[in-house]
Amino acid sequence: MRTDKDARGGRAARSDESEEASGLMETTSRVGAQAPAAEGGQQVPSARRTVDGYLLAPFPWYGLDEAFTGPRWLMQVGTSADGAVEHGSIGHGDEPTVRAELTEDKERFAVVVTVAANPVRRSADGTGLLEATSVSSAAWLAGVGLLSFTWPGQMDHTLRDDWLDQQTETAWVLADDLDGPDWSSLSLPVDGVPTPFHYRESEFGWVLAGSTQAGVHVGAYGRGMSAYGLGFAMIKDIGAYA
Repeated sequence: MRTDKDARGGRAARSDESEEASGLMETTSRVGAQAPAAEGGQQVPSARRTVDGYLLAPFPWYGLDEAFTGPRWLMQVGTSADGAVEHGSIGHGDEPTVRAELTEDKERFAVVVTVAANPVRRSADGTGLLEATSVSSAAWLAGVGLLSFTWPGQMDHTLRDDWLDQQTETAWVLADDLDGPDWSSLSLPVDGVPTPFHYRESEFGWVLAGSTQAGVHVGAYGRGMSAYGLGFAMIKDIGAYA
């Protein structure tokens, strides 16, 4: 059975798994995938993406609405093999470190993931078709994003790759079953309109996903900030984040 490794070079996607997820796996940069951690778990600032990639997106970006008055910061965009921007994320609050068990009681952050609502399309190599993106796409990217800032206490760093592979698989399965028992319903405002979201909590934080009237899917993840009080809004000028 042929396998294709994801953009991190980690877990392989089996050919019998959803084409939708496989399409997202082809992106060249992961949402929430920051620079390699320096010694002690601190992120390397020089690897942060600039606003340029966000400006190339043919879809609107979303973030927390004006009720949130704290810091906002760019993270990364995800692009297809031909360079088209397909998704990306905006951070709010404290910039998290990977070694979360040392700071989880102090860090308060929420990351908003915007995913283009793509129709059925050809794969980058032209050999097949990829399913349309959906709320599950946003849920999976948000789930993996939360994992990228999670390192369970007392875990040796040499075991983290195996742990990430296992948890990424779990996030994939959960995102593919949004009507399952692991998810609950949550209504939050999007551009001022009450919007249904799928929501779940874990020991590492929370994840939610839904769709907007602007034709994009929105996912979010966070820790230390309650998801119940959040609202989302289209970003009028992403260039202001530069």
